[in-house]
Amino acid sequence: MKYVSTRGTAPVLTFSDVLVTGLARDGGLYVPESWPAIPPSRLRAFADLPYTDVAVDVMWPYVEGSIDEDLFRELVAEAYATFRDPDVCPLVHLGGNTHLLELFHGPTLAFKDVALQLVGRLFDHELTRRGERITIVGATSGDTGSAAIEACRDRDTMEIFILHPAGRVSEVQRRQMTTVPSDNVHNLAIDGTFDDCQDLVKAMFTDTPFRDRYRLSAVN
Repeated sequence: MKYVSTRGTAPVLTFSDVLVTGLARDGGLYVPESWPAIPPSRLRAFADLPYTDVAVDVMWPYVEGSIDEDLFRELVAEAYATFRDPDVCPLVHLGGNTHLLELFHGPTLAFKDVALQLVGRLFDHELTRRGERITIVGATSGDTGSAAIEACRDRDTMEIFILHPAGRVSEVQRRQMTTVPSDNVHNLAIDGTFDDCQDLVKAMFTDTPFRDRYRLSAVN
């Protein structure tokens, strides 16, 4: 699988390169060059499989060629073992044809845990394999920040800096972000809005010398 920038002028990259690169050099977002289709018969078969098996099956075309399949399956299992419900994201029947998908069973109670618990492990694997270290920078209104910190804490391959608008996140999420004793976690309260935090992050990524010097990467 190859990935291209939405702005069309950045280098075409593999999954592992996109993972550590973050935002594309031309300011765009990396997306798959093509989108694999899942046949209806396969979708129906998912109903009888554990969540982790379905997750591996759906994601594998996007990472194939960048990571060993058995290792990928192991990382997926580790990521979702951190969730409190054995179904990870249980679908609860509310009556009639109404169902509710619960996305709050991860370690920070945020839906962002569903992706970031795996992303943190993928970062660590790829950076360890390369013998490299990166600086992750992100802006948050609450959910992304606490989930990203939880996923990246205590990992020697990365430093993580999260910017949040002072006084504009929930008290629970503020504490989740600011009371982590890990040496590689840094949280910055910005006097402004979430958009101000986002603008600061974007400015760092458009400053190419700064970006290269500190090996910046991103989370969302």
